[in-house]
Amino acid sequence: MDASSWSSLRAKASAPASHHPKTSWPEVVGMAATPAVEKIMQDRPDVAVEVLPPGTHLLPGANPERVRVFIDARGAVAKTPRVG
Repeated sequence: MDASSWSSLRAKASAPASHHPKTSWPEVVGMAATPAVEKIMQDRPDVAVEVLPPGTHLLPGANPERVRVFIDARGAVAKTPRVG
């Protein structure tokens, strides 16, 4: 390879990807669970969304195909939902 080929490869490697799937939804904190789930599903139809009430016991482990939505006693999103 000559120097111009290496330059071209470096430019391609450093170019930003055109699509980065969303992985968190801070904008839904405080929102009711149903519209929050709808927003997440609109952004990421490829993930399963779980709505979890206060006190839910969870098994450890991440899942890149899941978003957990933790709600408070009023049914509002209590913390930022994230993929995993």
